[in-house]
Order: sequence, then C-alpha cells, then structure tokens
Amino acid sequence: MNPSTFVKSCSKKVFENNNIFCVYDENEVENFSESFFDSSYWVSNNNIVGTAQGRGTTWFIKVNNKNWVLKHYYRGGLIGRFNKDSYLFLNNTNTRAAKEFELLNHLRGLNLPAPKPIAYRIIKNGLFYKADILTERVCNAQDLISLLIKQSVSSSLWHRIGKTIKNFHDHNVYHHDLNIHNILIDGQEKIWLIDFDQGEIRSNTGNWKQENMSRLLRSFNKEKTKCAAMHWQESDWELLFNGYHEIKIIP
Repeated sequence: MNPSTFVKSCSKKVFENNNIFCVYDENEVENFSESFFDSSYWVSNNNIVGTAQGRGTTWFIKVNNKNWVLKHYYRGGLIGRFNKDSYLFLNNTNTRAAKEFELLNHLRGLNLPAPKPIAYRIIKNGLFYKADILTERVCNAQDLISLLIKQSVSSSLWHRIGKTIKNFHDHNVYHHDLNIHNILIDGQEKIWLIDFDQGEIRSNTGNWKQENMSRLLRSFNKEKTKCAAMHWQESDWELLFNGYHEIKIIP
C-alpha cells in the first residue's frame, strides 16, 4: 500500500538538517529535537526506565507523562555480521522507519491494538542510510514468552490471542516477524502486537496468512526447546487456533 493511502490519524511535522530527515507527530511531541533519537540524551536526563535486548538495545523512556520506546534499525541474518545497520537509500518514504511509522499510523486509524507512532529519523550517508523510530510504549505489559515462563495462561486468553491475530489478518495486515516476543499482554489482559518493521498491507490472496501462523507456531516450539519449563503445550496452540478461526470455547 502506498503511504499516501494510509488513514491519517496523526499530525505529522517534518524536520530536516543537512543529511538528517525526521518526521514526528506534533500532537505527541513538544519541543522536538533530533537528539530524541540518541539514547545518551535520555540517559543524561534520567529518562530511561528500562531496556530490552534483541539485535540491539531497545530503550524505554519516560518523559513527563509520556512513555516511549526508542529503537534503532539493525540488520539480521548473515548480512548483519558484515553490515550492522546501513540500508540502501532510495527516498525517504521507502526507508524502513518511514514505512513502519506509516503502517502503525494506519493500524491506529483502524483501532487495531498496535503502538502509536511518535517519530522517526533517517541519517543519510551517500547511497545509504541509518534509521531510528520512537513509538508509544504499551505500559504495564509483558511479552507472551515472559508470561509463559512464569505461569500457564487461561483458555480464554489463548482464544483471544488467536482472535486478535485474526483481526489483523482480516484487515490484510502482514506482520513480518510474528512470534511470541512480539505479542504483549497488558494489565487488563488486552493483547497487542508490536514490532511492525517490514510489515505491510497485502492483498487478500496467497498463503501469507497461513505462513504468518506457521511462523508463530515455530516460535513456540523454538522457545519450548530452549526452556523446557515454559508453560506451553500443543493443546494451547489448538486453543489459539480455535480463537483465530472463531470457534467458540466449549464450557
């Protein structure tokens, strides 16, 4: 989907300075500064309230009454060993940060449970660029893997996880990395999907929805192999699967 066709649910403002291009939601950001994308800025102002480790460090920020997540874009796989975070630059709207920002904006316009986009930055260097994104943090939430390591979850919750994923798929939302790290459960047991890097709106044809679900199942099996004490078994997948297909729970 072309970004121009996305639902516009935020008020975007552009900041440019030489090789730096930023977009931010002026309804969410006061006194915007390009330094907002540098973790050292938030560390020096005592705004860091936590971190998460993946390909790189994800920073959790609290400023005034706002809670944000700061993420730098890193490459994965074999190429990531040689090229950590540089991408071929075509134009600003085709960068990974711009695409994720616009997709999140679209999802929010559809009232889907995904984080609100706050801002992104592109740093151009010749034919290449590096990028960062700020999104709203889902507070009082934990990812599904963290929850399952501590306890089993109810049949109802498994059912609602499946139903939530189906809701995204019904809107033709492709999640490039659907796994149990990118499913959050908040304090009210609302289910959220996060990390829409390389996600997109696809046509309602082909097998991509089934492939999304197969990827999710592989992530359960992978984490169960790594942590035998994880509270998950194949019958739980059946509950999730039934929720996805809106098969009612039998009391």
